[in-house]
Amino acid sequence: MADQEEDFSSLPLSDRFVHKNWKVRKQGYEDAAKEFEKTPDESHPVFKPFLLDPGLWKGAVADSNVAAQQDGINALCSFLKFGGPQACTRTRNSTVSSIVEKGLASTRAATKQSSLEALLLYVELDKADPVVEDLLPALSNKQPKIVAATLAALTAIYHAYGVKIVDPKPVLKALPKIFGHADKNVRAEASGLVVELYRWLREAIKTLFWNDLKPVQQQDLEKLFEAVKQEPPPRQERLLRSQQAAIEKSVLVSEAMGEEGEENSDDEAVEINAFDLAEPIDVYGKIPNDFHENIASTKWKERKEALDALLAVVNVDRIKDGPFDEVLTSLAKCMKDANIAVVTVAANCVEALAKGLRKGFSKYRSKIMAPIMERLKEKKQSVADALGATLDAVFTSTSLSDCLEEILEFLKHKNPQVKLETLKFLIRCLKTTRDAPSKPETKLIADAATKLLTESTEVTRSGGAEIIGTLMKIMGERAMNPYLDGLDDIRKTKIKEYYDAAEVRAKDKPKPVAPPTKAAPPLQKKMVKKSAPGTKKHAPRASTPPAEEPFSAPSQPKSFAPKSIPSKLNGPSKPGLAPPSTGLKLQKRLVGPGGGVPSSFPSPKRNIPSPALEDEPPAHKLGLGGRGLAGRPLGKPISTFTEAPPPAASGVSANERAELDELRADKERLQKTNEDLRAEKAKQASQITELQNQNAQLIEDHTRDVLSIKAKETQLVRARSDAEAAEQTVQKQQREIERLKRELSRSTRANSPHPSESSDHIYRDTGVNGSSQAPAMDRYNSNMSSREVGYQRARAYMNSPSEEKENGSLESAHRKVRSRSPPPSYSRDLSTSGRSDRERETGAGRTVSGERTREVGANGEPIESWKRAAEVTSQLKARIEQMKARQGLTRPH
Repeated sequence: MADQEEDFSSLPLSDRFVHKNWKVRKQGYEDAAKEFEKTPDESHPVFKPFLLDPGLWKGAVADSNVAAQQDGINALCSFLKFGGPQACTRTRNSTVSSIVEKGLASTRAATKQSSLEALLLYVELDKADPVVEDLLPALSNKQPKIVAATLAALTAIYHAYGVKIVDPKPVLKALPKIFGHADKNVRAEASGLVVELYRWLREAIKTLFWNDLKPVQQQDLEKLFEAVKQEPPPRQERLLRSQQAAIEKSVLVSEAMGEEGEENSDDEAVEINAFDLAEPIDVYGKIPNDFHENIASTKWKERKEALDALLAVVNVDRIKDGPFDEVLTSLAKCMKDANIAVVTVAANCVEALAKGLRKGFSKYRSKIMAPIMERLKEKKQSVADALGATLDAVFTSTSLSDCLEEILEFLKHKNPQVKLETLKFLIRCLKTTRDAPSKPETKLIADAATKLLTESTEVTRSGGAEIIGTLMKIMGERAMNPYLDGLDDIRKTKIKEYYDAAEVRAKDKPKPVAPPTKAAPPLQKKMVKKSAPGTKKHAPRASTPPAEEPFSAPSQPKSFAPKSIPSKLNGPSKPGLAPPSTGLKLQKRLVGPGGGVPSSFPSPKRNIPSPALEDEPPAHKLGLGGRGLAGRPLGKPISTFTEAPPPAASGVSANERAELDELRADKERLQKTNEDLRAEKAKQASQITELQNQNAQLIEDHTRDVLSIKAKETQLVRARSDAEAAEQTVQKQQREIERLKRELSRSTRANSPHPSESSDHIYRDTGVNGSSQAPAMDRYNSNMSSREVGYQRARAYMNSPSEEKENGSLESAHRKVRSRSPPPSYSRDLSTSGRSDRERETGAGRTVSGERTREVGANGEPIESWKRAAEVTSQLKARIEQMKARQGLTRPH
């Protein structure tokens, strides 16, 4: 047995992993784990066989012997821990399903724990999505213990890494089916998983599967949620390898990074909402076709109904991106509506679109934000709240940098209500933004807030102090101190109170700039190294002058004198007898024009002759050097000359310093120019926005005027048509009147008496006073027939009515008829002549004896009844007058 064991141990690990003897396999697993732990890095050759053949691990985690299986899973954990990401990606597809079926469902607790650790390592080394995809099919397994073990593993994964690392949507979609499982252990594990997800997602978890649960299950989960609500926000307990590497790279800011990481984890746990979990819905195709027509209606109820229909369509958790330009343009116009109900519903529609589109809404911000802020002048609180919520949703879809320009512009608005609401909106933006403002933006915000501190209203002054305090919380006290210098103590105290009470999500991160300071020491070291090789042989001599320079520095009045001294010391080092000549030369320069300058050193003077000030400080230095020469023999002059090379370098450095100062001045000038240009740009942008708004208003007014003109033209056309119809009606009535006149004339001719040819037939009317009145027959021509004479009489009677007929008195007419007493012969002739005339007119030989009535007078003689004729005449005249009154016509006089 001992020989066999020695033979087995001599086998390669890959061969022992597939050996038939379980003890050999078990020993191989143990040896592999030990070998992995001893490796110095991930590229060790011991990993290569297992990377080339991932199937070895599939057999190890699914070993038929439970003892060997436990060691095999432990070996896998060691392999993943020390093998790195490559070990994870090569073996993940082969091992996860086997771990779920054989490891998680094992009867041994140690095997279960090792299997769970292997899954967590797979997530840690790469990412969680492939692991979750391999775990989800196990939820449909026929064995309840495998389903329950898988749910427990998912719970542990979410507990360790959180929902930002592990996407919860695939698991939430599968939960309704799990809650309908027959096994109570499975349902209990599902409840535990839901509670763990609720720790991270809170109420947003209910958007995907809550409606699919039974009411009893919902009540049970609500009871479990109550205990979780009291707990603090969860934090990520295990970090990915990528996160660990990022922390290791930032060693100088590790503490700050750790604090920020904790704060970010808290914010992320709170900020996860239904948008992150919901699937995008295409709502653009569901917008009513008549929306744009109804939104432009003149009736506010129709406009509100169109907006209500739009709100019902877009009020979803997540909206698929689409061409909403025209919709947003219409909603922007609704912000100017006179009816506040329309404005409120339009604001709700914009809020729903902004929340549903998120980052996709940023391209519409310029269209809608200015009209909303302009409408903040509304004093009704419900409208102001709706507009404020809409602005918050718009800001969530954009950033502080995008909105800052318009916010600062509206802080200068002349309407105090607009200014106050804009101020509140800016405070909310500073508290909710995740990106700290840049230095120029900080200056703009601080300047605007400082101006608000001098406002007349207390609310506005407090708002300005709160802006500065909140901004100080983001940028830090040190960055905001320059803006507090000119303020009094009362305002500073108030700002400090707001600073202590502010809760922000963004933090200024100037600390990552620290690594460049790490590169500064190497530059200093290089400078030291350069100076050292420059004076190899004269190193001890070169070391002495720097010690004397501090003594000479106080004697020089100018600040640049010490710098010019090393520039002289850094001159050429070869000539050894040059110091005396240089001393004479410098003395001559001090006395007057240097005529006796030695020719042995023309080049150094020509190289550095330009600044006269450079020669003066060395003269003073030379005086000190002369004292040094008097006290010391020749060693000092040599050292002074050997020190001459550094001065040349320092002279150049002085020039460089001057150039550097000029460059800095240029830089400051450019920065000021840039700031001025930015301010000018912001001003022009605001002017452009204002002009665009004015243009839109003018276009709208022009459209309204065009529509009103068209309406007036339509009314005019209708009036013309009505006038033409009235004229036609009047003409028709006139023709009817003429026809009635002709009928009246015809009937009058038929009923009027015809004069006979003899004078006997002419009767005389006796007036009231008994005088006889005979008609003037001389005006009728004797040649006229009896019918023509009767016709003329009738026309005279109709055209010149008497005063009694004009007043409509029938009694006078009756009296006249009674007073007339024509002779019998006239009545007989009249009867015969009337009959003959009627026959001639009609041509039908009809008699009119039935149309007349005869009466017998007191003397027994038959007379014609004129009463009937007068009644017919008066009735016809009354009908004519009624027709004229109906048509609105007046009888001509």
